[in-house]
Amino acid sequence: MQSQFVKRGTPRTASLLGEAAALRWLGEATDEGGMPVATVVSVTPFELVEQQVAPGAATAAAAERVGVALARTHAAGASWWGAPPTGWQGAYLIDHSETPTVPQAEAPTTWGAFFAEWRVRAYLRQAVDAGAIRPDETALVERVAARLEAGVYDAPQPGLLAASGTPVARIHGDLWSGNLLWTSDPGNPVGATLIDPMAHGGHAETDLAMLALFGCPHLDRIIAAYNEASPLAPGWRDRVQLHQLAPLLHHCALFGRSYVPQTLAVARAYA
Repeated sequence: MQSQFVKRGTPRTASLLGEAAALRWLGEATDEGGMPVATVVSVTPFELVEQQVAPGAATAAAAERVGVALARTHAAGASWWGAPPTGWQGAYLIDHSETPTVPQAEAPTTWGAFFAEWRVRAYLRQAVDAGAIRPDETALVERVAARLEAGVYDAPQPGLLAASGTPVARIHGDLWSGNLLWTSDPGNPVGATLIDPMAHGGHAETDLAMLALFGCPHLDRIIAAYNEASPLAPGWRDRVQLHQLAPLLHHCALFGRSYVPQTLAVARAYA
């Protein structure tokens, strides 16, 4: 019998149910060449049981397969900006911080409007409430949010999505390198598995920027293979830190002022 991993939590936001729904939603793309995801064995509001992922080495060849597979997962698309995975709605919970999804009736019409209100401002409010960001520091971040809302930084999705006419990508939503598990499982065609998603309808560049935020093995190979399979829009490198602003604000809310200097430096670049 394959080993199992058990994750326990609070039912306050039904977040474990959301995580299970997110894994299944991302997994819908696996048969079409998308990224493998952790297999859900069972889930309740209190407990999520997954099949254990056999650890393996991060190789350049596997990284190239990750790039192609991630592009195909993104290309599976979502119905609106901020859309939750099928069969669930609510907010993902990490400690005291919530990451909201967007009800269809409230869906913004552009990525910039979504990212400004439902990510940048949502996390900014939490960071201020946690005492990490001082009220006098919020104006800088608000200027970035206003520019986002005005469409200054809106950009096309990568090629596979653009070709299909789907404006919204199906993204992992928390794709730092720790949520990309390299595996030796011979049944895994990529050599890596996605875990711990906060999946929603977003911009594909957000996942790639998150991989870059804290470093990822063979990231250059991942990006190159992704770009070959699904070409990124011109200027994508200039937007990497913009996409990182939301997770940096999230880290301020979770971990305090140690992340504030980096967060404000990024905000200045786009304000």
